[in-house]
Amino acid sequence: MKILGIGNAIVDVICKVDEQYLVNNDLTKSTMKLVDESEFKKLLSTLNIEETISGGSVANSIVGLSQLGNDVGFIGKINADDLGRKYEEGLTKEKVQYFYNKKKETSPTGTCLILITPDAERTMVTFLGIAGKINKQDINEKVIKESEMIFLEGYLWDEGEPKSAFDKAMSLSNTKAMSLSDQFCVERHKGDFLDLVRNKLDITFANEQEITSLIDAKNFEQVIEFGKQLGKLLIITRGEKGSVAIQNQEVVECQSKPNLKIMDLTGAGDLFAAGFLHGFVNNITKKECLEKGTEMSSKIIQKVGARLN
Repeated sequence: MKILGIGNAIVDVICKVDEQYLVNNDLTKSTMKLVDESEFKKLLSTLNIEETISGGSVANSIVGLSQLGNDVGFIGKINADDLGRKYEEGLTKEKVQYFYNKKKETSPTGTCLILITPDAERTMVTFLGIAGKINKQDINEKVIKESEMIFLEGYLWDEGEPKSAFDKAMSLSNTKAMSLSDQFCVERHKGDFLDLVRNKLDITFANEQEITSLIDAKNFEQVIEFGKQLGKLLIITRGEKGSVAIQNQEVVECQSKPNLKIMDLTGAGDLFAAGFLHGFVNNITKKECLEKGTEMSSKIIQKVGARLN
């Protein structure tokens, strides 16, 4: 198998809202907030649902990789409830091998409200449910060892059982890639994430805000310098400013595509990672990898949701 994704198995519930809705509910635009089940249900009761899709950051990337013709798999924890069944069906339909046997759990399958404002920005409210309780017993050793690479998400990392699952997966893998996921995650786990990036990961994906926050950089020149000294592959997305790949002294840049009709930024980073990793595992140049990532992210932001079909 080319790539095995390990992440939160989350069902995305897509809703359109106005700016005032975020203010009224004390939500910070373009970030992700974790909530308990009661707060989640309270918010859900005030919304009109546009679409419900099997999601989760790394799962979105893995589906993108499958659509590009790669042999891929995914590990993520779900309940044997209705949403869990739909989640598994969604991955199977996309030709993603799903390496988790669901069973009846006390916590439901994880769910994320994706609130899209008129400027196409997305604000996420997540009830992790059983997804956030992944542990090392859920990690399939044989599958990891047979995969060329694992791809992890920062959203999944947390103290206790998720960290033990992370550690086990990384100890067994040949090549380890991860997305920092969200500035919220970076701020919450700054010391641990910095250790992962410096000492344990081979490839790190981040947007400009996330990497700037991680290393407390005052400008992007400091980010470039950090990337050069890192000695690993660091990929940074910069919105309209394009993207950058840094490895040792090599700095490769790619422009963003102009004049796009942006509908929804959900999944932009996920599909960028899918395009880049598609190029990486198929041995094309870093510049071509960035271009493939840009192509994939440009397609996804011109539709609602984080899946291309």
